[in-house]
Amino acid sequence: MLDPELPDDRRDQIAVDARRRIENSGELKQERSWGLRKLAYEIKQRTEADYRFFRFANGGDLLSELNHNLKIADGVLRFRIFKVDPDTPVIDPPPPFSLAATSTRAGARRREDERPPRGPEPADSEAQESGEPEAAAAATGDEA
Repeated sequence: MLDPELPDDRRDQIAVDARRRIENSGELKQERSWGLRKLAYEIKQRTEADYRFFRFANGGDLLSELNHNLKIADGVLRFRIFKVDPDTPVIDPPPPFSLAATSTRAGARRREDERPPRGPEPADSEAQESGEPEAAAAATGDEA
């Protein structure tokens, strides 16, 4: 996750350096730029980051070298290195969405079609009034 306030060419340079280290000591399987995305919480007073993804096969001291270099690189907000099964497919995240488009004004009422779905209505109003002992027995498999 790279600092979005850095110029584009600096963020690209950080990614190129990481790619070069991976290719020199291992095998790069995949590289993806996920773009600017909102963070779940602030990191170094930033609310979004430029996400970059590398999938590679390890070779030698690559992990310790990457760990060291990404820790000291200016512009890297956070990074994670995970060990995954080589047969696991890569799943791309959904495209980023605008939070302004999904939020409603404070105090504004939702439209009927924006409400979450409700559960089914009770079929028998008498069972509801009597505490529904038959429905509970049917659900548990017990007979009344």
